Order: sequence, then C-alpha cells, then structure tokens
Amino acid sequence: MNGRPFTGSMPALVTPFKNGAVDLDGFAAHVEWQIAEGSHGLVPVGTTGESPTLAHDEHYAVITACVEVAAKRVPVIAGCGSNDTRTALAHLAHAEKVGADAALIVVPYYNKPSQAGLIAHFTALHDATSLPIIIYNIPGRSVADMSVETMAALAKLPRIIGVKDATGNIARVAQQRLACGTDFIQLSGNDDMAVGFNAQGGVGAISVTANVAPKLCAQMQEATLRGDYAAALAINDRLQPLHAALFSDASPGPTKYALNRLGRMGVEVRLPIAEPSDTAKAAVDAALARAGLV
Repeated sequence: MNGRPFTGSMPALVTPFKNGAVDLDGFAAHVEWQIAEGSHGLVPVGTTGESPTLAHDEHYAVITACVEVAAKRVPVIAGCGSNDTRTALAHLAHAEKVGADAALIVVPYYNKPSQAGLIAHFTALHDATSLPIIIYNIPGRSVADMSVETMAALAKLPRIIGVKDATGNIARVAQQRLACGTDFIQLSGNDDMAVGFNAQGGVGAISVTANVAPKLCAQMQEATLRGDYAAALAINDRLQPLHAALFSDASPGPTKYALNRLGRMGVEVRLPIAEPSDTAKAAVDAALARAGLV
C-alpha cells in the first residue's frame, strides 16, 4: 500500500436485516470481519447497503455503528447522497457529527439535473462541511452523468477530493486524471474493471465483491498499487466469475446469498429487492467455488 488515505479495497457494505429490522449486531460483525481480512476502508449505506429503503434513523444508525466499530482502524466513507440537496445536507451533517472520515455523494438521481445543477449541488454540500467529499458518478442508476468538465470544475474545491467512477467507461480514468490532476482520487465502482482502472491511474475500488472476498480484493488492490499486475491478474482471474455472479440478479440479493453461504449473515433483503433466483444462486455457488472460498 502507498500510505495515501482512501485507496485500496473498500467494500460498499451490505446492510443485514433480521425480521425486517436493521441487524446492527450482524453489521458490526461484518465490519470487524472486513477489517480483519485486510479491507483498507469501509463504505456504509451506499446502494449495496440498500440505502434507498432505509429510513433516515436507520441510515444514521448504520453510519454511527460503522464509525464506532471501525474506531479509526480504517477510514469510513459514509454514504450521504440524495436527489434532494437538503436531505444530502442533513446526511452530511450527521456523518460529520459522528466522526466519519469522508462522504460519498451520488450524482442526484431521477430528477436529472443539468451540469450547472450538479455544480450547484456539490458546491452547496462542499461549503457546508469539513469532510472530504467523493463524488459517485453512476449514470446507469442516476441517469444524469457528470461530465469530465464538470468534475474538473468541482475538483478545484478543496474538499472535493475524488470520484467513485461507475460509468463503465475506462477511458474516463485517463480523461479525469488529465482534467482533475494526479492528486484527484479515482476509485473504481465496477469490480470487473478494477485492475484496468488502476492501470489507467486509479488508486482503488469501492467494491461489492469485497463484501464476500475481502482478503482477495485487498491483495489484488495492493498488487496493483505496487505495480505487480501479474499478481493482480492472477487474483482477478479467480474473482472474475464472482464479480459477474453478484450482479446475476438485483443487487445486493446475490451478495447476501453469497455471505449466507459463507456463514456470515442471513439472506434477508427489503422490497422491492427480492431474493435471487435459483439461476443466480447457482452462479454464485459456482463462483464461490472457482474463487476457492467454499
């Protein structure tokens, strides 16, 4: 590892449920396991954490628990995004109050803001906090796509420090590196592109797969950051079927199924996410075996 903060393998943590309620004890156990297995940071209540179905008090309880359990052993990047700037401001204020190390802010979804609206939104959040902010650009879910030019404008603000890029366009890494500077932190939001992403100038991944294979994901990231791409590719060859299988049905259903197969937590998800199909379960089972996890 290169010693920089917010680099390496950082799981987009699932949120376990038990009988319809957030299972904070199960969540704490998941956080402890992630740290023990070598994850370099933690990202609670992102999309994989089923943030769209969490009430605000649940959202805040999960972030608080993550900060408390992590106890500064690794950084916590709290999911604070919303398609409503006022709500995102409230999330951000809570994350700062309880001691998160940074905030992940998704490009506002559904209402399709313009590039000028994105600049205004992220500037308002920047001006309201002392936390570093990582932009989350995922046009496949949010529809709105932050342009390279808009990101470069926001990168001039001192607390806009990086991006979780889930555009699926690996050329963006080089384009953003040139536009935003080499100190701008670029994290892959696509596990299946993480090795190539780092080769283009990325420094880590906010990962779904790391929920299930934290040690392998951490080792893979460490290999890329020391320039050992042969080692990284060997690990990724083991993980590639798992990257795909965890999205073989609506996420995070397959991820929770995989964790259940490992004895880590239950499979419960919240509607409208449903239990994965038998076909998806078979894909997960095969991928776990291919990775040597079962």
